[in-house]
Amino acid sequence: MGQSLEPLVIRHTHRLPSLAGAAGAGDVAARQLDAALMSVGFKLSADLLEHLSGLSESTVVDTAVTTLATVREMVGDHVRHNVYFVDFPANVPDTFDFWMRCIAEALTDDTARAGTLDQLRTGVVDLLTLPSYGAYQHTYAEMLAHHSELIAAAGDRMTVLHLGDDLDSEVTALYLALAGSSTPLSQDDLVDLTALARACVHGPQPEAIPIRENRAIVNQARVSVGAQPLLDTVTDVLRLACALSGGDVSLREPTRFGALSRRVRRALLAGLDAVVAAAPAKLADVRPHREAWKRLGERLHPHEYPQWPYAADVFAVARGEKRAQSFDGRAEELLGTNDVTGTAKLLKSAPGKLLRSLDHLLRTAATDGEREAVVAAVEEVVHQVSGRVVLSVREHFHNRVEDNRSESSQGEDAGERRVFVNRLGRAWVTSDDRPPVPPAERQRVLAVLDAEIRRRLPAAGHLLIDPNVLDVALPLSGKATASGLGVLPRGSVSPVDGELLRFFVYWKQSRHRTDYDLSALMLDARYKTVCWLSYTSLTEVEGEHSGDITDAPDGASEFINLLREAEQQGRPFEPRTVRMKSELRGPGKVALPLVFLRGPDDRWRATWLHLYLKGAPTANRVEGNQVSVARLLRGIVERDQLTVRYLTGLMTDDATGMTLWDGTTVPDEPVTYIGLQRPDGLHPESRVITPENLRDLIPD
Repeated sequence: MGQSLEPLVIRHTHRLPSLAGAAGAGDVAARQLDAALMSVGFKLSADLLEHLSGLSESTVVDTAVTTLATVREMVGDHVRHNVYFVDFPANVPDTFDFWMRCIAEALTDDTARAGTLDQLRTGVVDLLTLPSYGAYQHTYAEMLAHHSELIAAAGDRMTVLHLGDDLDSEVTALYLALAGSSTPLSQDDLVDLTALARACVHGPQPEAIPIRENRAIVNQARVSVGAQPLLDTVTDVLRLACALSGGDVSLREPTRFGALSRRVRRALLAGLDAVVAAAPAKLADVRPHREAWKRLGERLHPHEYPQWPYAADVFAVARGEKRAQSFDGRAEELLGTNDVTGTAKLLKSAPGKLLRSLDHLLRTAATDGEREAVVAAVEEVVHQVSGRVVLSVREHFHNRVEDNRSESSQGEDAGERRVFVNRLGRAWVTSDDRPPVPPAERQRVLAVLDAEIRRRLPAAGHLLIDPNVLDVALPLSGKATASGLGVLPRGSVSPVDGELLRFFVYWKQSRHRTDYDLSALMLDARYKTVCWLSYTSLTEVEGEHSGDITDAPDGASEFINLLREAEQQGRPFEPRTVRMKSELRGPGKVALPLVFLRGPDDRWRATWLHLYLKGAPTANRVEGNQVSVARLLRGIVERDQLTVRYLTGLMTDDATGMTLWDGTTVPDEPVTYIGLQRPDGLHPESRVITPENLRDLIPD
């Protein structure tokens, strides 16, 4: 396997694959690497430092180049972060005074004077036409000269890199973990899985691939080397065709199918024929994607292959020439006649659909007998449902309280709300007029789900738990979760330590002028706007904005400083102080990555959102999104997420012991460690769960 996969292993596992180079005296180079890593907030574990010290100097230097480049990109230190105001956060001017200064400077500019005067006569001035607005007025080196060296603080981040197995073993283990994940992966993880699947196509394969998008990527690699694809639904074939054409394997966006070789066409049609021959009822899955099937049929030419008649039936259904009633259609017909018992009986053959329909069935049931039939059906088939679905339904029913209303939604903003978030992170709010679920059935369902989850959890042995991980939300889906450092699933809550909050955004335009704006909205306890920090409000509530950059051909950064007590000296961007860094790759024009809340104990905590608003096509400003942001925040913040605390509570039933880790010593014996970062010195046979592999907590 190529060395190009080493950065991928480091990013996903925080492990550096062991090296098989010649023995030597690499201790000096290893210590130099450790020092360089510490300057960006990373450090070698004791085992890793010892391993590198025993290798030749040239071997250590070679791996140092790759490792440093990888971790610098992880924290955002691979680019230069300049600021508009050279002294930021000091000497940030009043917003109006700054704009007046830009106008005054334009009036002294021969090329801009006439146009500026014309605008002044109309009473409206476009800031983007002023020469000194929106572009750096100093170099990166000049900015650095205005700032002192970073004064180290106890709260600075230090991420430990641990010693891994050899590169082939690490790559294989990562491939098996991603391909066999029981929860959907983020878009970035799917890209990584594509590279891993190609590298591992001839090696060990997962026992099961429950997520269909993952299966499509694995199948793409298999077909590329002439191996049989893994198919058990007609939609598996469609996803594979999309993957082979470089399209969207999630099927959300239409794929333009390219020309397919005869070998690939035969593989797809043969696989499709086998699936339908084994279960003709699966033709019902064609209708939801019939337009895509029509386009694919134009590329596959099924009429040229009479030996696969069942494959031809798929395209006949897509064209409307053959009828195939869907399973969902039969269920809807039964519900349309108020036959709740019959619907529950039918849905037992599709246990996942039964659990997803459970709320509706219990609300629709008119008699105790019907409600009993519904819950009894769940008890009978719940063991067949994926762990992710069981946990999702459990979280849903936990939040379906009897009156469906929280105290904070009373008064001026009274009214029940439902927050919807799709797989891309696009969020919207609607009123909630559903009647409550009957309390007796709700409690019984919760008991059934808890018992099933407890049954599936493996024996934990001795549990060692970092208390800071307990309020991290379970990663039931990674679809809208961006990749990065310290990124946690939506709804996760983290304590905020230290004396300063500093946010940053970096972008670099490719062809067209691009302007991203960093903003912070301050709300009171009733989610009403108090003020904001943005390019339209540079200084507020002991905070400062670094200034508006409107053109980024060489890259641009914007910062927001929120000072609480004292300030740590240093550059505007100091990599070792970066606690969280994520990519912003959502479908909307407005991104809401985080919210910070002050609790009743006066401590601040961060809650991850991973939300995107549609916004306007251009010129989005924070003050134009106050109402939509506040409504979304209320829905997310006031919802109880299913967290690590819930699962560890179930795991302690079978644990031989549980210890809350104090951040210092670790036990000598093997443990199951669950925390935000792997401690140094754990027994090598320990099971380790950190945010990088938190999905492993989700039972099958």
